[in-house]
Parts: sequence; C-alpha cells; structure tokens
Amino acid sequence: MTTDLLRTKQVTLQTGIPEGTLRWWRHCNEGPPSFKLGKKTVVYPADKLALWIASNEAVSTKGAL
Repeated sequence: MTTDLLRTKQVTLQTGIPEGTLRWWRHCNEGPPSFKLGKKTVVYPADKLALWIASNEAVSTKGAL
C-alpha cells in the first residue's frame, strides 16, 4: 500500500492552515497526523489528512444540509 506523503508547505496550500500553526500543533500533539521521515523531514500522509479534514467537518458543520 502506497500513500502520498505531503510536506508541511503542501498541507498549508491544501488547507490554508499556516505552516507555523501546523508546527505548533505537531509540538502539542494536535492537528493532522504526521511523522518524521528520517531525522528532519516532517510528512503528512494524504489519506490520513483527508480523514482528519472529514472528521473536523463532521463535528463542526452548521446549518441545514
């Protein structure tokens, strides 16, 4: 199984969440799932990011559908 791995800047472009916020969330063990690839490279699995976005949508949607 292969999933796309997104860098922090790519997640920012996709979600509009600033890079600094993503870094802070990572420090606080919050936000979308991520891990280090090697010693420095932080990556976000695209499939898990999509699930994280969907779960946030589900708990915060307002109004009639």
